[in-house]
Amino acid sequence: MNDRGFIPEFPHQVFEEIYHLKQPASPHGSNVKDLRHLLWCSIDNDNSRDLDQLTYAEKKKIYIAVADVDALVKHGTQTDRYAAHNTTSVYTPSKVFPMLPEKLSTDLTSLNEKSDRCANVVEVTVESNGDFSLSDIYPALVRNQAKLAYNSVAAWIEREVPLPVFEKLPELANQLLLQDRIAQSIKDFRNLKGALYFATVELLPVVADGLVVELRESKENRAHQLIENFMIAANVAVTQYLKKHQLPILRRVVKTPSRWDRIVSLAKSLGGSLPFHPDAKALQEFLIEQQKANPEKFADLSLSIIKLIGKGEYTLDPKQGHFDLALRDYAHTTAPNRRYPDVIMQRILKSALYSDYPIPYGKAELTYLAKHCTQKEDDATKVERRMVKCAAAFLLQDRIGEKFSALITGASPKGTWVRLKTPPVEGKLTRGCEGFDVGDTLEVKLLRVDILNGHIDFKKC
Repeated sequence: MNDRGFIPEFPHQVFEEIYHLKQPASPHGSNVKDLRHLLWCSIDNDNSRDLDQLTYAEKKKIYIAVADVDALVKHGTQTDRYAAHNTTSVYTPSKVFPMLPEKLSTDLTSLNEKSDRCANVVEVTVESNGDFSLSDIYPALVRNQAKLAYNSVAAWIEREVPLPVFEKLPELANQLLLQDRIAQSIKDFRNLKGALYFATVELLPVVADGLVVELRESKENRAHQLIENFMIAANVAVTQYLKKHQLPILRRVVKTPSRWDRIVSLAKSLGGSLPFHPDAKALQEFLIEQQKANPEKFADLSLSIIKLIGKGEYTLDPKQGHFDLALRDYAHTTAPNRRYPDVIMQRILKSALYSDYPIPYGKAELTYLAKHCTQKEDDATKVERRMVKCAAAFLLQDRIGEKFSALITGASPKGTWVRLKTPPVEGKLTRGCEGFDVGDTLEVKLLRVDILNGHIDFKKC
């Protein structure tokens, strides 16, 4: 964390500032709606305690409630300055470095189960074909009726594994089915527009008593898709709302791939054909064909394409869009407990919702924050990736000399990187890397590991 310019621990001034906070924020203004009677639920990771959003659905409308973090974290305070420096929570296998003190992020500003909280609610109308549009945005008082987790919800949707919560809330079953059905219709509509779908595999080290005991694979499921599509709809709606009100937008963009030529070459090697110039719709059609034809290899292909498309970033430039999502107007707005860009957007949104709330940012500050948030997101990714590699190196230390099937995930003058098929561990190809590019497969041998620095070195067999 120090190496990447983070402040790992909260300064004492932050704790002094929040010491007097004893309860969640009270509703502000005369236009606050009381929606505590709705069957709100949260769906997140099994161990998540910083709950940013709740979801609810009706036949042709979805509701997304986003925690009102700004109600307790005011612009320019010591807590806000710390959050603005780190800009994100950082999640490592053995420790979480939260952007906000846990007194806030897991309690007073978290949408905790059976607790009344202030939120900004985004209403989105969804047509039968999955097309969606903003219906309304307003402040509200909400109550999380059920704290749910991705894996258990997906197990119920996909395999009908019972959820214990249904014993106390039997009506939640139909609510989740409705949310899932609407989410899938949004996904189908986005597919028609050229949004890219990837199958990703995440490596999750399991730590017990300070030691890594296992490496688990986490794959996207229907519950992930439910939340993803609801959040995309909310993010688009908020962005369009701010655009309509001619307010500044801290946009989330993914630029047109600079390595499109390699994507074309990779598609050709698999029997596909892509146009000479970048085309998200054509790439999406190719990916759909590959998922059907080679489902067992689709995760590897997804990883290769993701690496070649490149990283997302924040900008004020309205001319840039989001290549992956095939969207022109997009911003991050739904995770203010763990992402600072979402706090910024929340404050800009509140300037439209409340007559007595001026925008606390000028253009120069927003321009700086866009660049800073992009850099810190990259820094956080590198911290998290290094710690996962430290954990993987610990478990691989007794497997020096073994051979593995691998995929090239990075190739540049700085070096060549591979990811093993099983377990999906990333490392550097230090010998025999000539002539390889992203997406190529090969056999590698494990040469050495450096647990402290997270180095895992391979050579081509």
